[in-house]
Amino acid sequence: MSETMTLSPVISGESLSGYIQAVGQYPMLTAEEEHDLAERFQKEHDLEAARQLVMSHLRFVVRIARGYSGYGLSQNDLIQEGNIGLMKAVKRFDPSVGVRLVSFAVHWIRAEIHEFIIRNWRIVKVATTKSQRKLFFNLRSSKKRLGWMNNQEVEDIARDLGVETKTVLEMEKRLSANDASFDLNADNDDDNPSAPVQYLQDMRFEPSEAVENEQFADHQQEKLKHALATLDERSRDIVVKRWLNDEKMTLTNLADDYSISAERVRQLEKAAFSKLKQAMSD
Repeated sequence: MSETMTLSPVISGESLSGYIQAVGQYPMLTAEEEHDLAERFQKEHDLEAARQLVMSHLRFVVRIARGYSGYGLSQNDLIQEGNIGLMKAVKRFDPSVGVRLVSFAVHWIRAEIHEFIIRNWRIVKVATTKSQRKLFFNLRSSKKRLGWMNNQEVEDIARDLGVETKTVLEMEKRLSANDASFDLNADNDDDNPSAPVQYLQDMRFEPSEAVENEQFADHQQEKLKHALATLDERSRDIVVKRWLNDEKMTLTNLADDYSISAERVRQLEKAAFSKLKQAMSD
């Protein structure tokens, strides 16, 4: 599989929201489906299997890319770089290891996004508007020497470029600043959040956590289903209609349905919750 294989749908400047909606419609793979596709690609070089693996994980690239929005870089570019990382991950994924592709791919997706930010970080921080970029290039050519300018030089450049002296000083400060290290230095402790790589990503969109949360939710849903089956028909009906249906019924409504008092419905509901709690904790 080429690491620059064309992805569909394609991101365009006007249709980022359409792209995000489109990739969200691709079905997620079960562990068995993912394993079979990965084996087909690994053993038979089946490009269709690789394409399915990529397409089913594009939504996770979008989630990761959102965590890097604070750099002023295009979401289109961040997503596209992340997609390249995803394709590299699919190419290197070994289904026999026993981990899900999403957990393996996180490193490759972030690595490509990190590389893209590193290549673009300096110019983004130095000049973010059209007027700043104009001043940036003019100031570089106007400085007569290395080091900080004196007051006369600042005033001369401000007059020549038609800007305030404070604007020239601010741009000189940006030009003279050292680039912040994106990654940890060799002697940094991994637990010390002293580099952007340690805090840059937004963990709300961590794909491995998203998968884990989804699997946990499915597990809890299954437990609730079995727990409800332990209740008698009336108690189960009360719980479902009071709490699980979209349109929830009141105690009074249920009392009328069963020709009992609202207080009796509340007692049945309380007893049902106790049974559910016990059943789900087993």
